[in-house]
Amino acid sequence: MTTVNYKTSGVDIDRANGFVKAIQASVRSTYTKDVLKRKGAFGGLYSLAKGKYKDPVLVSSSDGVGTKLLIANAVNKHDSVGIDLVAMNVNDILCVGAKPLFFLDYIACGKLEPEILQDVVKGIAAGCRQSGCGLVGGETAEMPGMYKAKDYDLAGFAVGVVDKKYIIDGSKIKQGDRVIGLASSGLHSNGFSLVRKVFTKAEQKKYAAELLKPTRIYVKEVLDVIKKFNVQGLAHNTGGAFYDKLTKIVPKGLCLSIDAGSWRIPEIFLEIQRRGKVKNKDMFSTFNMGIGMILVVRAKEVKGVRSLLSRKRLRSFEIGAVVKNQRSNILVQY
Repeated sequence: MTTVNYKTSGVDIDRANGFVKAIQASVRSTYTKDVLKRKGAFGGLYSLAKGKYKDPVLVSSSDGVGTKLLIANAVNKHDSVGIDLVAMNVNDILCVGAKPLFFLDYIACGKLEPEILQDVVKGIAAGCRQSGCGLVGGETAEMPGMYKAKDYDLAGFAVGVVDKKYIIDGSKIKQGDRVIGLASSGLHSNGFSLVRKVFTKAEQKKYAAELLKPTRIYVKEVLDVIKKFNVQGLAHNTGGAFYDKLTKIVPKGLCLSIDAGSWRIPEIFLEIQRRGKVKNKDMFSTFNMGIGMILVVRAKEVKGVRSLLSRKRLRSFEIGAVVKNQRSNILVQY
């Protein structure tokens, strides 16, 4: 009878341990002074500095990258999807005014390919550095039978903090406020099932450089804005886009009136729309269309906010206003 063990079943613990050692430099590069290093700890340790927050509220998020990973796999480029993973989480918690503190990742795969996953973790570390949070832990699960050999999936978990007094929830938004849109870096990490429907596999490879641009992380620039201006609302323009994500912050009886002609929609979105003959509303319900995040501010502060963002080299556009409307939370004028 043939001897069976874990390795012959498809899970190589020695290879997994080697992978963990190989990514340590990337992980350590994210450590802030508040990350506590303890040998043998079974959990990530983070010290919440005393006196820094009067009434600290922890803010959490969990998200993934979605089917964008299939394109990364097809062209064997894996160093940017880790940035996407971090971005999808830290941009979410930013929307209540929270500063990201630490991040954890979960990688599931059919067969652990150290070189591929090291690139993934390098991207995760880069995203953590961009957002100023520590990568304090994670899990890599090798699951043959659940995934094909070269397939992998990613999930991320972020925790941040905001003083209770300064939580931004949209409740102070009022008629006459202005909507500022922050430029996206491209598709970010949403709508890729539609992208893969519109483009053939050969075309996906052709457009891979554009399709795989990592999601923009807005943390440092927006936190600087929050420190200096009274931001009434923030929305991360992801899945569901304008007709879902942007409406979450709008009080009853008010509406975001968005002028889609107030910014230049990047060509990749127009190409998708032409190829798939996608209706305007479906495009604005699926993709960010060049606007990755919005800020709602008082009209008198628009100039100051945009000037600060410009100095931070982040393009912004005044894309609309808050108006009264009892029937809809958003109107998009194409």
